[in-house]
Amino acid sequence: MGLRFAKMHGIGNDFVVVDCRGAPLGLSARQMQGLADRHRGIGFDQLLTIETATHPGCAYAYGIWNADGSPAGQCGNGLRCVAMWLARAGLVGVGRVQLQGPAGVVAVELLADGRVRADMGVPCFSPAAIPLRVASAADSYRLDLGGQHVDIGAVSMGNPHALVEVADIAAAPVAGLGPLIEHAPLFPRRCNVGFAQVLARDAIALRVWERGVGETLACGSGACAAVAILRRRGRVDALVSVRLPGGVLDIHWDGEGAPLAMSGPAAFVFEGELDPSLLAAT
Repeated sequence: MGLRFAKMHGIGNDFVVVDCRGAPLGLSARQMQGLADRHRGIGFDQLLTIETATHPGCAYAYGIWNADGSPAGQCGNGLRCVAMWLARAGLVGVGRVQLQGPAGVVAVELLADGRVRADMGVPCFSPAAIPLRVASAADSYRLDLGGQHVDIGAVSMGNPHALVEVADIAAAPVAGLGPLIEHAPLFPRRCNVGFAQVLARDAIALRVWERGVGETLACGSGACAAVAILRRRGRVDALVSVRLPGGVLDIHWDGEGAPLAMSGPAAFVFEGELDPSLLAAT
């Protein structure tokens, strides 16, 4: 038998979801890269696994792998898709449920309007937690990228994020600066890189270069990171509409020490079974 999967997306950030409650995924990084190929595989930004929870307070667990086969600690759009997958399978209903993710326990809530609200945890600005090779936390850090100086903010949302403020989101140098910042020596585990334009106190435009993937249509944890960094700087209010190329996410953060919440949609695209020969060829 081949690999059974569901294809899903959260405002354009797309995923392959595999039920691994009965057996581990068992794919190599090279095989995952083959599946992520949009011409010869299924195509995805991240692969998500549904797993049996080991934490006593959690209903289920989930895993996240990037398109290059590397593991990820958190993915906001993916988390919403996991919740929607569980609901479609009849495993959870409308209301709040706790899930065990790679970065720890998170709570998700299926809303009556079909969206999913996720508790993304408390943003952590500690350099050791991001991780970031600096002596102390600050609102801004200066990177020297081969003689080009770029000011960034940095935070952990269960995975490392950098943020660059720009005057025009359409002209943001995502493809140029994104990979340079992702692989900067300041970030020993690489990072996701957001480019944000503040539109108003309650609205920003955002594009994200994701670690191990490239630019995506949306990044949930990136939206959370952008709001956390900008709110800490006093640039935005507690409730912010984040406009990404794939759609809009609503982020609510009361500030330092408080958990951050994200609300948005998740959608099924199709289900299928992968021919085993494709895995053997990768």
